[in-house]
Amino acid sequence: MTFEPAEELREMVKDLDTNAEDVYQTKHNGTLSETRTSPSPRGGVAQHEKPLWKTMLLFLIPLMISNALQSIGQLVGSILLGRWIGVEALAAVSAFFPIFFLLLSFVIGIGSGSSILIGQAYGARDEERIKAIIGTSLTFTFVIGLVLAIAGGIFTWDVLRMVGTPENVLATSVHFARVMFLSMPLLFLYFVYTTLMRGTGDSKTPLYFLILSTGLNLGFLPILIKGWLGLPVLGVNGSAYANLASTVLTFVIMVIYLNVKKHPLRIDKAALHHLMPRTQLVRQLLRLGIPGSVQMILVSLAEIAVITFVNHFGSNATAAYGAVNQVASYVQMPAISISISVSIFAAQMIGANRMDKLNQVVKTGLILNYAVGGILVVLVYLFSSDILSWSLTSQATLNIAHELLVITLWSYLIFGNAGIFTSVMRASGTVVWPTVFAVVSIWAVEVPVAYVFSHMTSLGIRGIWIGYPAAFVVNLGMQYVYYRRIWRRKRIARLAG
Repeated sequence: MTFEPAEELREMVKDLDTNAEDVYQTKHNGTLSETRTSPSPRGGVAQHEKPLWKTMLLFLIPLMISNALQSIGQLVGSILLGRWIGVEALAAVSAFFPIFFLLLSFVIGIGSGSSILIGQAYGARDEERIKAIIGTSLTFTFVIGLVLAIAGGIFTWDVLRMVGTPENVLATSVHFARVMFLSMPLLFLYFVYTTLMRGTGDSKTPLYFLILSTGLNLGFLPILIKGWLGLPVLGVNGSAYANLASTVLTFVIMVIYLNVKKHPLRIDKAALHHLMPRTQLVRQLLRLGIPGSVQMILVSLAEIAVITFVNHFGSNATAAYGAVNQVASYVQMPAISISISVSIFAAQMIGANRMDKLNQVVKTGLILNYAVGGILVVLVYLFSSDILSWSLTSQATLNIAHELLVITLWSYLIFGNAGIFTSVMRASGTVVWPTVFAVVSIWAVEVPVAYVFSHMTSLGIRGIWIGYPAAFVVNLGMQYVYYRRIWRRKRIARLAG
């Protein structure tokens, strides 16, 4: 079984190693000019049969579809709850999700660290280290999920009261939250496992199982919410149980599938042998992952600050903010997906000791960012009024939203550009300074600019949106200077351990 473009990338790395060896040998035999014009034993990169941009694009498409599918699945679930049960059902579920996202941020950081380690090991074709990373990542993640499940189950009432959950939905929200806490160990395992797969260059398999998981979840929703097939009527809690059931089934089927297909990341005897976490790998996971987790948490807190500025201008402004953010989240998807791709491809090149190819990875990422992202931005600009009218019916609110979208939309190309420099540096293990720059751009630029321009000038709510492009431009400047003046002069090497 081959996995595109994972096997393509692996063959590409082999070709690079083979070509380097050929050059070395022929240099001493006096036939270097012949070797430069002759094909490598495997073809591939030496003959440019698969340009890097094409391989990255093949990886990128399933990744973008996965991100879109997750958003669509959440949207459909919200529609079903709102229409079948009512606004209180949505309120009960919504009350828990800021907490859930906060906890998930830590695991997302650990997952990003795992993908860097697995990418380097895969690029180096170090099967022993691959198995060790799988075992350590899965066990460590499961333990985190278990601790959170126990603590969350015990302190659910206190946590939900602390975030101000309305009393009329508190009891319902507590039950929903406890089921979600119960699902965390397997949910975290599933998330990290799919992240590891992407680290090997395989973005298709995670997409297949995301489709399965989303389909199962949407299939279970009406059965459990409405009590079909003789089952009890679970109402709002049916949403949590549907999520738990779909996650468990998908994870079990995925593990079986990977073993049947002999996937490089299957759980076999070698992987089971490494389930006891290696201390050095745990340290690396934390060193690589915690800065990203902290950044996500601080971004979430910044959004809370921004929404307080928006609320100052009334309910129309708040509704416009929600609609614009929904559109912006889809425009961000290519940028985020390309950044993930750059990180994984760079990690594999580092693992293969092909540091000379990192510049090509960056250039390819930049081209894809402005090509794919640029097309999307232009399309949204052209049809912005129609897109916003899907969720907004008030003309006054629609006008506000349209004006805000025009101000900020272009800047997501800058956001993606900065993400590419950040990702290639993270792939080498340089995580602290890129995180510091991102946090500074948010809290020292975005939030102050949004406040000053909206409260102290005649721009009003438009001033809030100026904060976004201002932060993106400053972040790009800091990331680029550090990348160009410091990181590129460092000696880049595989992460040991």
